[in-house]
Amino acid sequence: MRAAKRTAQATPESLHQIFTIAEAPDSTLGVIEQEMSHNLAGFLGNHIVATKNALTDIEQDFIDAQIPEQPAFVSDHMDHLLDKLVAQSVHTSSPSFIGHMTSALPSFILPLSKLMVGLNQNLVKVETSKAFTPLERQVLGMMHNLVYQQDESFYQAWMHSAKHSLGAFCSGGTVANITALWVARNKLLKPDGNFNGVSRSGIFAALQHYGYNGLAILVSERGHYSLKKSADILGIGQESVIAIATDENNKIDCQKLAEKCQQLAKENIKVLSIVGVAGTTETGNIDPLEQMAAIAKQYQCHFHVDAAWGGATLLSNKYRPLLKGIELADSVTIDAHKQMYVPMGAGLVIFKDPESVAAIEHHAEYILRKGSKDLGSNTLEGSRPGMAMLVYSSLHIISRPGYEMLINQAIEKAEYFADLITQHDDFELITKPELCLLTYRYAPKQVQNLLTKFNNENDKEALAAVNLLLGKLTKFIQKRQREDGRSFVSRTRIEVARYNGEKVIVFRVVLANPLTSKEILHDILAEQCQLAQESENFLPQLLSAAS
Repeated sequence: MRAAKRTAQATPESLHQIFTIAEAPDSTLGVIEQEMSHNLAGFLGNHIVATKNALTDIEQDFIDAQIPEQPAFVSDHMDHLLDKLVAQSVHTSSPSFIGHMTSALPSFILPLSKLMVGLNQNLVKVETSKAFTPLERQVLGMMHNLVYQQDESFYQAWMHSAKHSLGAFCSGGTVANITALWVARNKLLKPDGNFNGVSRSGIFAALQHYGYNGLAILVSERGHYSLKKSADILGIGQESVIAIATDENNKIDCQKLAEKCQQLAKENIKVLSIVGVAGTTETGNIDPLEQMAAIAKQYQCHFHVDAAWGGATLLSNKYRPLLKGIELADSVTIDAHKQMYVPMGAGLVIFKDPESVAAIEHHAEYILRKGSKDLGSNTLEGSRPGMAMLVYSSLHIISRPGYEMLINQAIEKAEYFADLITQHDDFELITKPELCLLTYRYAPKQVQNLLTKFNNENDKEALAAVNLLLGKLTKFIQKRQREDGRSFVSRTRIEVARYNGEKVIVFRVVLANPLTSKEILHDILAEQCQLAQESENFLPQLLSAAS
């Protein structure tokens, strides 16, 4: 007899608890398995140690190319992994690891992952995923509803239709973007009369048939590198991905976008797709999606939104308006392994029109038969694990209000950190957070005054010289902080409008981990100040120039 159903309610305390690090377990195989099943963060937190070993040193542990001739006991092999692999892995679940889009996982993920791996379902076909196939279709419906908010009858009609699909699960944002542009290409260069379409006749024959001199993909300067991969794979060439200038807030300049569309039309180059970015990788900014959708409609091209990072923001009623216009997109990429807190390998692309995926449909006699509900007929990847189960479970266990709490806290934590940086005399905020990403750098007040002076005097040479030294100091601090192992921030190089668009090296932080406290943020700045003082070359030169 089943137990009575309990009513759960998401609270800040309950959400914090599912990410909380546990005490260290013993290292016997049974306890390792039990501990990992209940709390990966706790397990890793006690076995990953700060190490200054260079990558080349670690490579020596994995240098033997011979397949072993003798079997090993599982317990012995686990000890080997603890010593050589776990101890030298990156502690991505640490609350002081704020440099990349990889965060702590909820404690319930490990037992669910064990179930998923044990079942070993292959989502390419119904014959190997009888229950997982409808589950994945439901998750795609839930995510489609998150983006497009259609009425219930829409999902009843399309979600489980054998001839249609609301999207596709894939390994990440790169494959999701490729899939979206693959659909766009095949729909644009579709079969016509005696022409069999681009998928059968190739890109050269397709351009000849339709009379285009070329195709183009337009995206902002902050667009993800996966778009160039897509253009390469789809046969239109990386040079067809055209970067449009951004404004001082790292958003695409829609006037320049429209001008480029007009120029390409005159050159008889067809715009295949305009790509809006909802959460740029480097700065976390969101393009003006409504304006971009209007331009895409004017030039009759596919409008894709790469929301791999920012798409989960739709789960927050408070911050959903930041993505206004995303519902106008023909396709949307979202990575569940980012702000939805599931393990790596869970990306998806959603299509507004359920009939869109027919443009890339493939069949085979022994699998993916016509009329079947095999998901593999509409995906780039063939064999796939049932990652949709982890998304399904997370949506149920955390719930939309729970995700809203996590997302709101992350954005507000980034705003707090930005204020902290602004108020500190020795740091310069480079980009304000729109989501939970921001960039900044160590720059003593007198150096900032010097930059302002050179900027006002339009002394570009002097400005570049100071920024060069600051860049070297930023690299020094970032590398030392990483090597010391107490905390981690990443670095990047971006154009800064107030410095005449000059590219400067900056710290980049991502504040998605719910365990990252305000105290940790204070400590990270204090550590960076201390490391700056240890610079024997760059800081003295900067202070000398400013005096």
